[in-house]
Amino acid sequence: MHKHSVAIRWSSEDDLFIGEVAELPGCMAHGDTREEALASISEAMDLWIDTAREIGDPVPEPREYPQT
Repeated sequence: MHKHSVAIRWSSEDDLFIGEVAELPGCMAHGDTREEALASISEAMDLWIDTAREIGDPVPEPREYPQT
């Protein structure tokens, strides 16, 4: 399970939901539904983090958001 924040938005241009992780530059994925986009971005996050570790790049820590 990831602790990074995921933003999922609707793209009218692509007719898809797009997921993005701000802390992981370029980490994006899509799906026909929010659930598919979330599953895809979770897989993309795994790949992003694994690749960063393999090549010795740092993995950014998840952002902390204040409790409301």
